[in-house]
Amino acid sequence: MRLCELLKHGAATLQQAGVEAAELEARLLLEAFSQMGRTEIYLHQDKEVDPAVASAYFTGIARREKREPLAYILAEREFWSQPFFVDPRVLIPRPETEFLVDRVLTLADPANFHHGLVIDLCCGSGVIAAVLAMETKARVIAADISAPALAVARKNILRHHLAEQVTLVQTDLLSAFSRSSRFSLVVSNPPYVRRAELAGGLAREVVEHEPHLALDGGDDGMMVINRIHQELAGRLCPGGQLFMEIGADQAGPVMALFATRCAGVPAFEELTIHQDYAGRDRVFQARLAGATEELQVNGQTDH
Repeated sequence: MRLCELLKHGAATLQQAGVEAAELEARLLLEAFSQMGRTEIYLHQDKEVDPAVASAYFTGIARREKREPLAYILAEREFWSQPFFVDPRVLIPRPETEFLVDRVLTLADPANFHHGLVIDLCCGSGVIAAVLAMETKARVIAADISAPALAVARKNILRHHLAEQVTLVQTDLLSAFSRSSRFSLVVSNPPYVRRAELAGGLAREVVEHEPHLALDGGDDGMMVINRIHQELAGRLCPGGQLFMEIGADQAGPVMALFATRCAGVPAFEELTIHQDYAGRDRVFQARLAGATEELQVNGQTDH
């Protein structure tokens, strides 16, 4: 078959399957499997395609027809203008999380990158930790409860030559760290989807293919966020900051939660909700009252 025929077949198949950007995704798959760029494909539309390439393309189209996410088929997603490996062990990085990283790099106290511990909590593919390390040269902990997710994060850290800066830790939130460990900057994209939404209401690509462990925030979406609030008590350095991605309808509950003071722990202050590029509440920011201290880590690491 010729390139133009493959592209036409792929676009028609995906359009019939209800894929919104059918033509674009068909072309991206053809680029990946043919190892040709967009311009080259259009300049050589009548070129006969190697049968092995055509077969691989048809397989990719069939997977996408079943609503498997394009990023999993390509095994890659661009984030912060950098390529990252992804597969079904991790969530696919989204623009909302790029916005989270943007808020951190724009608004975090520079001292908090180098005093105390910096952690990407619920790190998944490790894209947040990787970008923070790239942009600030800080040492960052990438922590997740999922060993399979950390295996993906490890691939990304090695891919971007960040092994000297990023330490991987398998832990249920902060449980692997001693009570004396102190964090000066916590960045997190925790599970915050309501359980009912996972049963229906989200796109098939998400419900059927992305890991529910990284999505399920319990009945109200706040289960993990509540635990983060509890575990940061006594763990965040005075002056330390939290930046956390939240659901678009969670600003009120999250603000109320962090306005609640824990006994014997300084109050959270500078409670702020940042709206994303679509105008939706998306990032929660808070600081613990006081000045930052510098302390060391005591946790289980995986290099």
